[in-house]
Amino acid sequence: MASECHTSEAPPVVRGQRVDDEVLLAAAKDCVLDVGVRRTTLAEVARRAKVSRMTLYRRFPDVTSLVAALLTREFRGLLSAVASASANLPSARERLVAGAVAAGREVAHNPLMRTILEVDPELLLPYLVQRMGSTQRLAEQFLREQVLAGQADGSVRAGDVAAQCRLLFLMVQSVVFALRLAVAEPDEAALLAELRHGLDAVLRP
Repeated sequence: MASECHTSEAPPVVRGQRVDDEVLLAAAKDCVLDVGVRRTTLAEVARRAKVSRMTLYRRFPDVTSLVAALLTREFRGLLSAVASASANLPSARERLVAGAVAAGREVAHNPLMRTILEVDPELLLPYLVQRMGSTQRLAEQFLREQVLAGQADGSVRAGDVAAQCRLLFLMVQSVVFALRLAVAEPDEAALLAELRHGLDAVLRP
């Protein structure tokens, strides 16, 4: 049986007051970074967050829901950052391409995602072959907003928006996982340059 994430001394538990979800998610992130998802327990997250187990259980009934919320928060922040960085580009297509490439690079290097890929990669398989997860839908929504804006300003060709966004998402997702395999040839910069070229070519009128 896998051992729990733990340290030698338990901090005092906070009772009888509202605890912000950010405190719980930060504790969950620390635990996942230490030992991976499968060895993370709600009891240990509660200990790290200095809350009672019941406080955590009321908010997140299991580790799956807690990690899902953690990944959603992490990815939402990442998308917000890359969108802000590309906001001054002149066309929606340029903003989409720059943002998608930057997001792919940031996801590939994100400590939380790298830990999951290295320690618990099998947990991601269902989201590659069976269903879309909440973070994947966030990515598609980001792409959809830019595709619609690009069609409106004439920088993105007309087409089925849902199909366009799904193809763009799959292109970026495949490169994100390929970056873990990149060595000297092709290196990361070369793969990202090809991704940028491919996305632009797919979208250009």
